Amino acid sequence: MPLDKNNPCPETEAPQETPENPAEEAAAGSEAEAQEAPEDERLKAAEAKAEEYLDMAQRVQAEFDNYRRRTKAIRAEAYEDGARELIKQLLPVVDNIERAIAQETADEGLMTGVKLVYRQLTEALEKRGVTVIDRPGEKFDPSLENAVMQGDESEGEPGTVCAVLQKGYKMGDYVLRHAMVKVVAG
Repeated sequence: MPLDKNNPCPETEAPQETPENPAEEAAAGSEAEAQEAPEDERLKAAEAKAEEYLDMAQRVQAEFDNYRRRTKAIRAEAYEDGARELIKQLLPVVDNIERAIAQETADEGLMTGVKLVYRQLTEALEKRGVTVIDRPGEKFDPSLENAVMQGDESEGEPGTVCAVLQKGYKMGDYVLRHAMVKVVAG
């Protein structure tokens, strides 16, 4: 009989393997599951590792943000400290200019120039938030003033400032220099 290419001979056809019992079939199924199980475990391990790396990256980012905030605050504080120190060194100059203005002189041009410099200096200090501590007639405040003299009760109520001998200055809430005052005893 001639061989048909489309219809192979039944004798040459490869026998199909069919399990002879259900136990073999179950074993073959569990073997396939066993191959999938290591893949699932590897996938879960990779996901856990990725989650760990993400958590670590987020922590590092948060630490860096905190570091940046801290250094910015430290820089701002250092800037303010430097400004305060410079202003403290300028306060005796302000005192001397005030004394020069208090002196009488025949040279009006010189006095006009000194007053102009004084006004510019005080305006620059005000722009930086510097205010004068000059509180005659008010209750003595040791956080703002140093009592260097005592006055009579005739000069005012006991415990009040009766004279300011040297002005004090503060920058915001920070006292640059305490005012030297005379306080009524009592």
